[in-house]
Amino acid sequence: MEEKLTRLNKYLSEAGFCSRREGDKLIDAGRVTINGVVPEMGTKVSPNDVVAVDGEIIKNNTDKPIYLAFNKPVGIVCTTDTSVEKDNIIDYINYPKRIFPIGRLDKLSDGLIFMTDDGDIVNKILRASNNHDKEYIVTVDKPISQTFINRMASGIYLEDLDRTTKKCSVKKIDSHTFRIILTQGLNRQIRRMCEYLTYEVTSLRRVRIMNIKLDVPVGEYREFTEKELKTLHLLLEDSTKIHEAKTAKDSPSRASRPVKEAPTKDRAKPKDQPSRELSKGERPNRERPIRNRRKDH
Repeated sequence: MEEKLTRLNKYLSEAGFCSRREGDKLIDAGRVTINGVVPEMGTKVSPNDVVAVDGEIIKNNTDKPIYLAFNKPVGIVCTTDTSVEKDNIIDYINYPKRIFPIGRLDKLSDGLIFMTDDGDIVNKILRASNNHDKEYIVTVDKPISQTFINRMASGIYLEDLDRTTKKCSVKKIDSHTFRIILTQGLNRQIRRMCEYLTYEVTSLRRVRIMNIKLDVPVGEYREFTEKELKTLHLLLEDSTKIHEAKTAKDSPSRASRPVKEAPTKDRAKPKDQPSRELSKGERPNRERPIRNRRKDH
């Protein structure tokens, strides 16, 4: 019986160490070893292999996954690299088990961010094509016009990213504050959009991700409820099916591609037929071009 092999980045994810994307970065940086040897990207591991990151052995996580809703304060950075950034989210929460953030919220912003040790759920939530809602309350430095609301909602070309933002829902709350719901996660997207329209963001708070709302004080967290988790998984299941169907549609199968007929060596070429002698009064059968003839009346 063959041993079950798992891609290294997936192994790190399933062990609750990091997401697959972060795992790829660690592997590429040479910080991961298998049985003491630095592997290549895409290497697979067996249950008997010893996987370590920076010398720390990583074991499979058999515990129930952790899902937290955390209200990130301004000034905290969403990184798991505690050696580089002192104001990192991991040290701030100081959770007793290893967890990591799903996505990010920039240092100057506050509000809802998910924390987990379930690496498989990360890509499902972050995949932009799945159109998962993220809701924000934003305050800017000057009065908001209706033109500003319309431009933000219709999409803005961000030159430094060479991307045009998707259409989104934008509603004015008061003279300087608006609510916006995005399905994208471009870097500093809302701040860049406002800057394009000559507005400066003075406060940005995320208040909802999909079906889960921000309802804890700044700097605190809570676990997902059973109802929230069940609904979240249903939403992820539906959006994953849509993504897979779209991918299959955009990539036709081999069966649907035209098949070229292979040349046959033994195929005989047609021989010239001997010309037949015409009988008296018989005309040669020649193809003539069809012409439009106009009848004179």
